[in-house]
Amino acid sequence: MPDAPRRLIPPIKRLSLAALLAAALPLAAPAPSTATAAPTPVNLAPSGTAEASSVELDRPDFAAAHVIDGDSATRWSSKYADDNWVQVKLDEPSKVDHVTLRWPNACARDFVLQTSADGLTWTDIASLQRDTCPRVDVIDVGADRPVSYVRMQGRKRWAGYGYSISEFEIWNLPRSPKPTLGLLPKPVSLTEDGGQPFVLHGNTRIVTSGAGAQAPADYLARLLRTATGYRVRVAAHGDGPSPIFVSVGPGKGPAGHEAEGYTLKVTSGAVTIEAATANGALNAVQTLRQLLPQWVPAGGTRSVPAVTITDYPRFAYRGVMLDVARSFYPVADVKRYIDTAAQYKINRLHLHLTDDQGWRIAMDTPADNPAGIDYGLLTRVSGATAMTRDANGNLMGTELGHTGFYTKADYTEIVRYAGENGMVVVPEIDLPGHTNAALHAIPQLNTAGALPRPAPGQTTVPANGTGAVGYSSLDSASPATYEFAEQVLTQLARLTPGPYLHIGGDEAHSTGHGDYTKMVDAFTQDVAGLGKTVMGWNEYSSTALPKDKAIVQYWSGDKAQVSRAVAEHGAEVVLSPASNAYVPQRQDPRQPQGGTWACGGVCGLDRHYGWDPGAFLPGVAESSVHGVESALWGEWIRGIRQAEYWNYPRVIATAEVGWTPQAQRDYQDFKERLSVAGGRMTVAKVNFFPTADVPWRIAVLGASGAPGQARWTVTAPGYAAGDLPATISWSDGVQETVTLTTDRPGSIPEMWNNGAFTAVSTRAFPGAGRYTGTLRIKRPGWAAVEGTLTVTVG
Repeated sequence: MPDAPRRLIPPIKRLSLAALLAAALPLAAPAPSTATAAPTPVNLAPSGTAEASSVELDRPDFAAAHVIDGDSATRWSSKYADDNWVQVKLDEPSKVDHVTLRWPNACARDFVLQTSADGLTWTDIASLQRDTCPRVDVIDVGADRPVSYVRMQGRKRWAGYGYSISEFEIWNLPRSPKPTLGLLPKPVSLTEDGGQPFVLHGNTRIVTSGAGAQAPADYLARLLRTATGYRVRVAAHGDGPSPIFVSVGPGKGPAGHEAEGYTLKVTSGAVTIEAATANGALNAVQTLRQLLPQWVPAGGTRSVPAVTITDYPRFAYRGVMLDVARSFYPVADVKRYIDTAAQYKINRLHLHLTDDQGWRIAMDTPADNPAGIDYGLLTRVSGATAMTRDANGNLMGTELGHTGFYTKADYTEIVRYAGENGMVVVPEIDLPGHTNAALHAIPQLNTAGALPRPAPGQTTVPANGTGAVGYSSLDSASPATYEFAEQVLTQLARLTPGPYLHIGGDEAHSTGHGDYTKMVDAFTQDVAGLGKTVMGWNEYSSTALPKDKAIVQYWSGDKAQVSRAVAEHGAEVVLSPASNAYVPQRQDPRQPQGGTWACGGVCGLDRHYGWDPGAFLPGVAESSVHGVESALWGEWIRGIRQAEYWNYPRVIATAEVGWTPQAQRDYQDFKERLSVAGGRMTVAKVNFFPTADVPWRIAVLGASGAPGQARWTVTAPGYAAGDLPATISWSDGVQETVTLTTDRPGSIPEMWNNGAFTAVSTRAFPGAGRYTGTLRIKRPGWAAVEGTLTVTVG
């Protein structure tokens, strides 16, 4: 099913574009060094012997040896009691710098890390209480004399099961993060070529070749101008210094993957992008912006490492859904939602425009209107309703749901802006259930077979702001039902250049099967008659879908029925399984709100990453999987700040699930690359959740070196200022201890990730000269992170 042509090139974005260009890379290639190489940190545990006080069910696949086997997919698990331990006896007595414990979904709430020289007398190193699971604990040991044993002594389990540890690492020295370019999603083929990087020049030009090159080239130029202040120009001729070539045309992209594939070659002299389509070239641009530094400071170098990349997506559809029906998002917020997702090659924006709680898209009243429906009531009445309180009167979310609606001009602007960012809009009108907002607004829809029924003396049903579902339905026997649906779908199709119209079809529990089938068959035929591909949630897969022109979006329930729809109707599938792609499920037990039904507890980042769409539905081949989608529902979520906090980094996991071949995906590798993106999102002020088992990286920038204004900026996702001891060492021997500050401390209950930190020197300089200051931050288990600046005192 081909996509409609996508226009590219947005106006300058409202996000910090300099930040969105980022990757945690050095600003220039390091100079050769003749110094003696520093000792390499060694994990001492694998050469030792693991023992435990107990093993769950006495099964060998839960034995203690799994904590030192180097495989994070295996684990030790204890019996179901609090007083249990696991320990590692080292091959020989050794000094230990720190211990890293990697906990899966059965952590310790309270435990003690201990060391011993003989296995009999134990020294408590740290007593820790933790309130999240899964996670990674890094604990300083700093033993001043060799030890032979290291033990985790449990005091209190996470739940009724035992303790589980996947890896028990014992390190002799502090470690540095693994080298990574931090590219997300992971490219199909990446070669780091070494040598000198490409450095942007003040007169860099973007040179285009082929009609499809202009749009992605202009897109890139606007990003670079904003980030660097350089006059980056787009030209058809005259490359000048440090050119970037964008070439689009037949045969330019990877064979067999022309629709979105690309090649990207970076050398010290030039950057070359080649693709068969403008969309492929735009994907290359999104990769290139991740190769640039996290910060592009004034006067600094703008370098890109030498690489060769050949890349293309696994699936054509890689989507995000935004529920604007339960709580409304104004156009500016939707644009920000697009901005952030597009960086990770998300190419579909599913807007859930209607539900029981609200109606968000304006409709015109047509001249031919047999039922006499005033379509303006949809937004005048149900544009002013939203999520409020549950059936017990408790507030749903941190505040009442936001009301509002999109005019047709608003919707057209969203479609345009999405297209410029390589995204197709998928609009949803949820039918025949989830229709209380329509029934609340339109008297003609409240016929005898519609549910619920209006109160005596009323012509419409009351508004519903609770989370109740499955109770509302249109009337299958009423001509007004079909007239209304046809009119709404027709008007929406005219506004939507993309190929899809989504009719919902889910949770119609109050609608009899025959009535449901009658209505859905009519609605799907309406969509087919409009030249669109119909989409619906998996409940509608039991109906007579248009042959070879229907998509079933699976979220929960009967997988076999979906398989039959593929086999009998030639349907394709978009996968949004609730346990792997439903964002409002809690991602961490510390979150006070959010669902837990989909995973029987939290649905963490590992669940969003660790599944295979190609093997998810029995009997459905990968060739029938159109793609994947992350769904953000609005029961608890209010506004773009909260939406970002719930979405990221889980949307990035879904993006990689949809892009990267299954055989090339690995959760540990993903977390290392994701750890680089944390600083980038921090600088861009994207409000993301600092997932506990991601080793988020700390980065330091000497931001201002004027006398009296020596200031550093630090990104450290998930940290508080008190967790980051910081010192400044000056070239004249002066030492300062400083306290980092931030204007936005992190708070899980308030749904805020911490902002960037600032360190400021308060010293006075003794006289004229140049003074170099190095800010040094040390956290447990990791090598110090440093940033340098120079102050010139005149």
